[in-house]
Amino acid sequence: MLNSSMKAETRFSDELPSLLAFCLVSLIFFYILKSIKKRSPVPPLPPGPTAYPIVGSLPEMLWKKPAFRWIHNVMKQLNTEIACIKLGRVHVITVTSPELSIEFLRKHDGVFASRPDVSSARLTSDGYLTPAMSFSGDQWKKMRRVMVSEVLTNDVFGRLHSKRCDEADHLVRFVYNQCMNPHISGVMNVRDATQHYCGNVIRKMVFSERFYGSGMEDGGPGIEEREHVDGLFTILSCLYGFAIADYVPWLEVFDLDGNKKMIMNAIKNVRKYQDQEIEKRVEMWKLGLKTDENDILGILMNLKNAQNEPFLSIREIKALILEMMLAVVDNPSNAVEWTMAEMINQPHILAKACEELDRVVGKNRLVQESDLSELNYVKACLKESFRLHPVTPFNLPHVPSKNIVVGGYFIPKGSHVMLSRPGLGRNPRIWDEPLRFKPERHIVDEVSNVLFVDHNLRILSFSIGRRGCPALELGSTTTTMLLARLIQGFSWKQPLDTNNIDLVESKHSLALAEPLIARAAPRLESQIYLQLLQK
Repeated sequence: MLNSSMKAETRFSDELPSLLAFCLVSLIFFYILKSIKKRSPVPPLPPGPTAYPIVGSLPEMLWKKPAFRWIHNVMKQLNTEIACIKLGRVHVITVTSPELSIEFLRKHDGVFASRPDVSSARLTSDGYLTPAMSFSGDQWKKMRRVMVSEVLTNDVFGRLHSKRCDEADHLVRFVYNQCMNPHISGVMNVRDATQHYCGNVIRKMVFSERFYGSGMEDGGPGIEEREHVDGLFTILSCLYGFAIADYVPWLEVFDLDGNKKMIMNAIKNVRKYQDQEIEKRVEMWKLGLKTDENDILGILMNLKNAQNEPFLSIREIKALILEMMLAVVDNPSNAVEWTMAEMINQPHILAKACEELDRVVGKNRLVQESDLSELNYVKACLKESFRLHPVTPFNLPHVPSKNIVVGGYFIPKGSHVMLSRPGLGRNPRIWDEPLRFKPERHIVDEVSNVLFVDHNLRILSFSIGRRGCPALELGSTTTTMLLARLIQGFSWKQPLDTNNIDLVESKHSLALAEPLIARAAPRLESQIYLQLLQK
C-alpha cells in the first residue's frame, strides 16, 4: 500500500508542471480571446490618394498647383465628402460635408481647438501672440479674452459708430468724384474701391486715421495705403498656403517655394506703417499728451492687470493689430465685388435690391447702420456670395489634440483638419442649382431676418465654435454697409465696350480673375452728394 501511494505521489509530482503549464496557457488564451472580443477594429482613415513613402503626396501637390484645386479634384474623383491627403508626415483632412463639419466644430470642438505650427502663421502672429493663429493655451485664452471682453463689445462698437459712418460717407464721396471726372466718366475699378473702403474702416477704428499719408485729391488711397492694403492681401494669400515647409519643417530654411520670403516682405511693408503709428502713440502717452480711449489702439494700451501694469506688451499690441487688419479687409471686399458683378449681369436682382433700399430708406438720405436690419434682400444677395464665391478655399486649419474617430473615420492626433468653403457652399447634395446665384434661397419668409452665419455649416462665412470669428457684428456691418451704399448711391452697368461681366475665378484664388470694372452714375438727388463734398 505504502509503495503504491508513493508511486501515485511521484506520478502526481511528475505531472504537476504539465498541469500548471496547461492552466497557464489556458488562462492566457482566455484573456487573449476576451481582449480580441473587446477590442473593436481600428476605423480607417478617410479615403485619399495613394501616398509615397516619407513624402506622401507632396510631389503631386507641387506638380498640380494650386493645391486647393488639386485637393478638390481629388475629392471629386473619389466621390467623397471627407478626404485624407498625406503631405510629408502630416495627414491633411479636408471636408465638404455639413454634417461632418458640425461634428468637428461643435460636437468635438474642444479636441479640435488648436492650430498647426507653420511658418506663415508664426511670422504673421509674431510667434503666436494673436488669438486666431495661436495654439490652444494660455496665450490664446488671454488674447481671445481681450478681443471678446474689451475690443468687440457692444459698448465699443457703439462708440466707434461715427468712425464707420465717416468712411461710409467717404466711399460715396469718392465714387461720386469718379462719376464727375470727365476723363473716366464713372468707369472705375470696383475691387479697388471695396478693398480700400475696408482698409479705411479698420484704420479709422484702430488709429482714428483714414490715411497714413495725404491720400489722393479725389479721396482715393495714396501710395502708402496702396502698399499697406496690397501687403495685407499678400499675407492672406500666403497664410496657411500649402508651403512645402508646412509639411517638411526642416526644409523651411531653404524656402524652396519662396513662400517665406514673400510673406516676410509683405509683413515688413504692412508693419512699417502700423508700427510707426503705435510707437508714435506710445511716445505721446509717455508724455501725458493722450490718455483717452477713442479708438481700438487706445483701448488696448489702457488695459491694466491686477497690479495696475499694462496688460499687453507693445509687441502683443502690434501683432494683434496686424491680425485685426487682416480679418477685416478680405471677406467683405470679396463678397461685395462678387455680388456687384452678379447683380450687373442680372439687372433684375440689382433692381430688386434697390427697390428694397428705396422702400426702407428712401431717396432723400443715405442708408445708415440703423437701417441694415431691415435690408433682408440686400443681405440675402451677400449671403449668396458667401455661399457661391467664398473668400478662401478653406478655413484656418484645426488640429486635434488626440486621436479621435469622427464620422466613422480615424483622425490622427496632429492632423490638419480644414473645412472647404466652396465644397460646403456648392455641395449639390445640399443646394439646389448650386452654381446659380439665387439670393431668394436665403429668404425663409417675410419676417425672418437673414443672418450671415449658418449654424448648420451649409455655408462657411464666419466659423463657429471656440475658434469662431468673434467679430461677426463688425464683419456683417462692414459688408452690408459697403454694398448698400454702393447700390443706393449709384446706378451700375457694364463698361460701354462689354455686354457682360466675365464671372471667371482666378486660377490661383477664388477671387474674380480680373478686377470688376463697372460704370457708375449718381442715383440720388445732387444735394446729397454736395453735402458730402462740403464736409
